[in-house]
Amino acid sequence: MGTENSKEILTDFLLAVLDLSSDEYDEITIQNPFLLHEYKGDKLGILDVKLKLKSGKVLNIEVQVDPMPFMESRILFYVAKLITEQIGESDQYEKIKRVISIIITGHSMVKQSKKYHHHFMLYDIESKVILTDGIEIHTLEVPKTRKIDEDTERTDLLDWMRFFDIKTEEELNMLAPKSHAMKRATLRLLELSADEKARQLYEARLKEQRDNYAREKGAVFNVAMRLKGMGLAIEKIVEATGFNP
Repeated sequence: MGTENSKEILTDFLLAVLDLSSDEYDEITIQNPFLLHEYKGDKLGILDVKLKLKSGKVLNIEVQVDPMPFMESRILFYVAKLITEQIGESDQYEKIKRVISIIITGHSMVKQSKKYHHHFMLYDIESKVILTDGIEIHTLEVPKTRKIDEDTERTDLLDWMRFFDIKTEEELNMLAPKSHAMKRATLRLLELSADEKARQLYEARLKEQRDNYAREKGAVFNVAMRLKGMGLAIEKIVEATGFNP
């Protein structure tokens, strides 16, 4: 979705997720193309795809396969960053445009709900009055869709969630005929699969994820072992680090 020749597919996806007028997508500016060198050495801490829509709304789409610590705080940080970077010292607040964040996860994130799509905004809990639409956060949790009967609940968004969850070529071939959007996405996926550079990019990104995960686990292990060596009770170590030595 982060390349110029995938804008039609990107538009199809955004139409399925967001409640915006279709003309918003007449002009989509991709502000950070998905490049290999951008991810070297990072800790999954930058936006996967950052966009600007016709009206100036800022939008980011991010995929998180594995759970991350302090995920909610991280989302809040990047949304705030997308707001503050819009104005300089001499600019007025009116220059700030709406920021929309879409987080696609390969794990269950909002554990208090069985819904796979959540739409968060700033509003008064009691009166249900929205303070501002300047911040909008969408979470899409792939695992929660696996038990949905698409014969009774099929939507364009559910098709996209199935697309993100595809594991075999057979599943891909079954999904492609469901809509024009799925057909386009399938063809693009096949093109990418045949593209050696794209494959290397994917493998480098996946390796970085695994390496970061291993480093984080190793750091927790070392802390737990030091605490154990200091004579701290096992239950206290587990409570402090989440790791049982």
